[in-house]
Amino acid sequence: MVAITTVDNILAKAVNGERLTPEEGVRLLRSTDLAALGRAADEITRRRHPEPYRTYNIDRNINYTNICTAVCDFCAFYRTPKSGEGYVLPIEELLDKVRETVELGGEQILLQGGLHHEFKLEWYEEMLRTIKSEFPQVNVHGFSPPEIYHFTKMNNLSAEEVLKRLKAAGLGSLPGGGAEILVDRVRSEITRGKVMTDDWLHMNRVWHQLGGRSSATMMMGHVETLEERVEHLDRLRDLQDETHGFTAFICWTFQPDNTRLSHIPPAGSYEYLKTNAVARLYLDNFDNLQSSWVTQGLKIGQLALLYGANDMGSLMIEENVVSEAGTVHHLTLDDIRGAIEELGFEPRQRDVFYNPIDREYRPVKNDDGHLPRLPIVS
Repeated sequence: MVAITTVDNILAKAVNGERLTPEEGVRLLRSTDLAALGRAADEITRRRHPEPYRTYNIDRNINYTNICTAVCDFCAFYRTPKSGEGYVLPIEELLDKVRETVELGGEQILLQGGLHHEFKLEWYEEMLRTIKSEFPQVNVHGFSPPEIYHFTKMNNLSAEEVLKRLKAAGLGSLPGGGAEILVDRVRSEITRGKVMTDDWLHMNRVWHQLGGRSSATMMMGHVETLEERVEHLDRLRDLQDETHGFTAFICWTFQPDNTRLSHIPPAGSYEYLKTNAVARLYLDNFDNLQSSWVTQGLKIGQLALLYGANDMGSLMIEENVVSEAGTVHHLTLDDIRGAIEELGFEPRQRDVFYNPIDREYRPVKNDDGHLPRLPIVS
């Protein structure tokens, strides 16, 4: 068989529904024809999502603690156990944040924290039970794979036992945080004391085997090579073939300010859009790709909907981790809906499983008639 070598042939292969090889994925990432990558990714997206709408959701990223035993050179958010700047949210404050989210139309919270050095599994179970008793309608999208792995070590329990207990206490779905790049060389260079590739994947595998769903992420633009970026996509695609448990893929660029890796020039919107498009072409078994306006801003976040994404992401009532690195974008619900409408689509709110929520959109306006611009709360 003659090897496929040109970018046009590789794109045609992907558009025709044929699976790309890692070598072909790398070739696409090396391409400078961003428009061609976008056209191919958009064609695949429109075929997979012929519906006249594009989606968004309303949730809140609640970080219950910033105390973490791992040392991540890319993170400006965490504090060591001995730091005077560490915190653990009182349960009353956490419940207030959930209540405000519900009042603003949200049906989900993203619940994540550092790898705390003292709390046993019972502490997390009680937190989940308290949230669900007060807000049974709210989905708790909580505890990233590094946290789950940490819980197994802290409690000397299997991943299956930990996840079964958290699910019984009210955990609804698993976020894809802490993936960074799923290549051990990269992980060893930028973090210490954190889950490695195979165990990150295994936490998801076990959750999927228990009937759970999770998202998958990538933080790129730091010390990884293009080959390693594709290896990350390949590992996700393999696990999705096995379990079919991932709801979506979300990538974003590393934000270097206020981190130990601040000497690395930030990857820009060009690299982001290219990687997003290649992810859509490569991840042929993922239904959904989510835009990252939180790191890219409104216009590039909107443009991502033409480069493989079918979801605009969350209103993000609260976000703490990216903002600690100096990247703060504020959008209103009207901004998000308007960005979708400008592209000719109907904006639809969705749940964590990407099911549209059918309700009339009634924006709450200030006394002056303008839509409120919700702040990112630290």
